[in-house]
Amino acid sequence: MTRVFSGVKPTGHLTLGNYLGAMRRWADVDQHQSDALFCIVDLHALTVDHDPARVRRLSRQGATLLLASGLDPDLCTVFVQSHVDEHARLSYVLECVATDGEMRRMIQYREKSARERERGGSVRLSLLTYPALMAADILAYGADEVPVGDDQTQHVELTRDLAVRFNQRYGHTFVVPRATRPPVAARVMNLQDPTSKMGKSDDSGPGIVYLLDEPDVVRKKIMRAVTDSGSDVVYDRETRPGVTNLLEILAACEGGGPEKLSGAYDSYGALKKDTAEAVVELLRPVQERHKELCADPGYVDGVLRAGAERARGMARPQVDAAYRAIGLLPAG
Repeated sequence: MTRVFSGVKPTGHLTLGNYLGAMRRWADVDQHQSDALFCIVDLHALTVDHDPARVRRLSRQGATLLLASGLDPDLCTVFVQSHVDEHARLSYVLECVATDGEMRRMIQYREKSARERERGGSVRLSLLTYPALMAADILAYGADEVPVGDDQTQHVELTRDLAVRFNQRYGHTFVVPRATRPPVAARVMNLQDPTSKMGKSDDSGPGIVYLLDEPDVVRKKIMRAVTDSGSDVVYDRETRPGVTNLLEILAACEGGGPEKLSGAYDSYGALKKDTAEAVVELLRPVQERHKELCADPGYVDGVLRAGAERARGMARPQVDAAYRAIGLLPAG
């Protein structure tokens, strides 16, 4: 059976973009068709300034929302990254395989470090090296596929490069994974800036629909979404990014293609109204299940403990094999 690994970083509240771009597919497709692992990658949240209590809170909320979105611990493995030591063990080994140039070419490092330099500051070393940890997350489990949004494809390509290089230098050890992307709404854009993705770490709240937003808040945000010059509803990412974003969200909620939907509307207002209602109905069962799970925190804790134990059992033999291959003396 194909093995799939993916995760979410607890740096902000999960959004409609996270759900449509990844989480829904994990629940509807991946956990049924593959040996799937889904992880709260909390170590990645430490690469920037953070509030420790907030990271813990968002980690629990993220795990609860993964379960609320339909992940079934009887079908897949749900766990927290820092609960499985093999991630950090393998990360250092992969740092010894990666090059400085590869790390510095990563888009997120370039963008964030440039912003910090403009402010007269600098970024943490972990921001430079964390793609090696991301590669370790994937390679430790022998994952065949990594479902990601467009913005994470570069990291999967680096993971592939590191796996191939390690295998060539030290003997075949790792499965070389491939990125997979959902066909529609792989990258939901910010409602107030449709040229930027709807990121959970973004500060522009009015442009982001969070999974736990109340229905009236969802409606207000979508009805105030930025559209484009002109009044005709046209699906064109280059010239009509605002309308295109709404069409892709609506298509992802209801099924079908955004191009076909564009012909059904003659005004932005009607499109916004239908999109708002579609999103409210899409999120309703997730929010109801989240409320139930929050009332039973012991259940969530049990899922995470069992998931970490299962993940550890998968990862340890793989990481031990990598240690032997690269020349480290096995522990007595």
